[in-house]
Amino acid sequence: MSKIKLNLELFWSFFKIGGMTFGGGLTMLPMLEHELVQKKEWVSEEELLDCYAIGQCTPGIIAVNTATFVGYKKNKISGGIFATLGMIFPSILIITIIAMFLKNFMDNIWFQHALQGVRGVVCALLCNTVINLCKKSLKNLFTELVFLAVLLLGFFTKIPTIILVLLAAAAGIIADLIKEKTEHLRRQEGENE
Repeated sequence: MSKIKLNLELFWSFFKIGGMTFGGGLTMLPMLEHELVQKKEWVSEEELLDCYAIGQCTPGIIAVNTATFVGYKKNKISGGIFATLGMIFPSILIITIIAMFLKNFMDNIWFQHALQGVRGVVCALLCNTVINLCKKSLKNLFTELVFLAVLLLGFFTKIPTIILVLLAAAAGIIADLIKEKTEHLRRQEGENE
């Protein structure tokens, strides 16, 4: 497949996702999984979750960051640009149209009822995303403990989110270093016997 064709496919795939996602970056994970993992097979489920996690930890909008990472993985800089443009273009278009007519819609009772329905859908999609993320990400006791610790710290303290992310990352690094050191010591003991 040519680079131009791949860039256009990246644009179109992310355009569809960007145009159909309501409720922000968290609600789009099922759509990303369907389009990028199952349909296009551009990334594995694990790679998508990694891109998504990095997208949450970096400044900016999760959806745009994820699109950029996946696009870059598929076709380097041009892929990242086309995927990002595909993700943001529907929002720019829709927001511009809504802004032009917003005053007319805000007093419309049918519009208010429609917004109430959309809020319910967004909550359901967010719950579904959280449950799916937990099933796919909490694979062992360590990840479950980190999840529980961050959840409790998030609910009961005023520690900024970025600090929680950095603490979780540090815990992962330390746990991996301890695991490597333990395996190294076991190998040395095996060689000495």
